[in-house]
Amino acid sequence: MRERPPSVVIVGRPNVGKSALFNAITGQRRAIVTDEPGITRDRIHGRAVYRGRAFEVIDTGGIVPREAAEIPVQILKQARVALEQAAHVIFLVDGRTEITAADRDLAQLLRRLGKPVALAVNKIDAAAREDLVHEFHALGIGDVFPVSAEHRLGLDELLEHVTAAFAASAEEEAPEREAIRVAIIGRPNVGKSTLLNALVGQERAIVSAAPGTTRDAVDERVVYEDTEYVLVDTAGIRRKGKTRLLAEKLSVVMARRHIRLANVVLLVLDAAEGVLGLDATIAGYAHEAGRAVICCVNKWDLSSDGDRRAFEQRMRDQMKFLDYAPVVFLSAKTGKGVKRLFSLAREVYEAASRRVTTGELNRFLGELKGEHEPRILYVTQPAVRPPTFVLFTARPTPLHFSRERYLINQLRERFGFRGTPVVLKTKSKRR
Repeated sequence: MRERPPSVVIVGRPNVGKSALFNAITGQRRAIVTDEPGITRDRIHGRAVYRGRAFEVIDTGGIVPREAAEIPVQILKQARVALEQAAHVIFLVDGRTEITAADRDLAQLLRRLGKPVALAVNKIDAAAREDLVHEFHALGIGDVFPVSAEHRLGLDELLEHVTAAFAASAEEEAPEREAIRVAIIGRPNVGKSTLLNALVGQERAIVSAAPGTTRDAVDERVVYEDTEYVLVDTAGIRRKGKTRLLAEKLSVVMARRHIRLANVVLLVLDAAEGVLGLDATIAGYAHEAGRAVICCVNKWDLSSDGDRRAFEQRMRDQMKFLDYAPVVFLSAKTGKGVKRLFSLAREVYEAASRRVTTGELNRFLGELKGEHEPRILYVTQPAVRPPTFVLFTARPTPLHFSRERYLINQLRERFGFRGTPVVLKTKSKRR
């Protein structure tokens, strides 16, 4: 595995433009940006390269140093973890407002850290506004840079200073084995963030009894038994009619995007509440995206039932389309059953990536008993993740649903494909 690159941490009070700056540096829309303060709560990681110098960028939640409420305290705790590992800190302030008490407190906290700090004065998008920068020298930080994250102004000067001490890569690095991207999905308050923390082995995501605590997707790289995983904790997905705030709507959009980007999806269910209609809807998003799925029945230690077979049968009855997905009963809070998810995620990822040769497929087809209507001439596999098969038939009529199910079941029995959907397509081949 490569050494972890140096990290640059972006800090500031709420709504000064940290997520916009993070997106501008990384060159992607990774963090949610709106006018509503307090959107980012957990720390968000991204990769960037400036003039050959590779580094990690970390976006933190808006810090209010003396706030006593639960969420702000947890945000400060998450930010402290990032700051302790930082190679350089970007302290972002809003150039269109006066210096606030929160800015002064945060500047004092950063000076005590003893880390290199660059003060970026944001929202300076015109030469006339540059005069506003001078008053921010009062914060006691020597390196001050006017920037506009929205318009990508002043970033070269800022990044040249921040990355000056980072080593440049003289040669192309050898490509790494691809990490397995695992998205943790489910409705609000089923324990997704607790599960991420249990898998990572530290408090990586903020956990609160209030539903909807996670808004941005939180990711973390973990190496387990020589395999690298990128674990992504997504926001809880609600029904459309229940999402009122713009931040919540964007969270759901980003969660569905991370499902599409994932290799494996962990669908988290609440054992105490059972399987609800919304669980089936969320599972449908992963199934339609063709992702490998593992059903994680969380809070099993709190279940009054205790009958795993009966619970699984009820789940299968409500989500018949997920008959291929393995089920794991666990407790994210106590950690029981959690570590098994690593090997299982690797297993279903390998199943989804499995490619069968055309020769093997046609030998398999010849061994199948019974007549096929319409007659299948031959079969090939053009794609993986999900495994996709094209059946060439003598007639233009599509396969009957029951025949399609039979063929998928036979493919699973012969070649595995545990945990992944299998796609069949038919094409008529005229003689």
